Amino acid sequence: MQDHQFDFVVEGTPEEVWDVFWSRMRTGIETDTVKIEIYHPGDEAGNGLVRHCDFQVPKYLLSKGKAQSWEWITEAQRPVSWRYDAIGKPLWSRASGWTRMEDLGDGRTRVHFRETYEAFNPLMRLLLEKRVHDFISKDNDKLIEAMVVHSLRKRRQRKGNVA
Repeated sequence: MQDHQFDFVVEGTPEEVWDVFWSRMRTGIETDTVKIEIYHPGDEAGNGLVRHCDFQVPKYLLSKGKAQSWEWITEAQRPVSWRYDAIGKPLWSRASGWTRMEDLGDGRTRVHFRETYEAFNPLMRLLLEKRVHDFISKDNDKLIEAMVVHSLRKRRQRKGNVA
């Protein structure tokens, strides 16, 4: 099983950071490499949100470099934390992720992220699990932090808090 953790600090309260994440999580996203469709928005906190994701994987998986996952949000507690669980293919696998906001005071928040990933097939787990997970999540740390920082900045500009 792969276990990846990281954290970063941003200028924003846990409520602001939560709103940034959830404004993106409740809408579909489509880029050159990722497509996320929302099948069910979940409750007010996000519990029960269901999404389908298309994303890239290594071509050696013989899927033309394409994969998909079905993900659902559980244990969402605004503005503290949430958890997601997912099933993905190819390399049939399961993943769980946790995001937690730690209030540092003075309008700053430390965002903690953890994800576990495991291939179902023991042979594939041994031969490919780490390589595939590394490929899938290679830039996640930087991309997630950059998205939060950028979105908080834009939010403040819209509210007139920053020139």
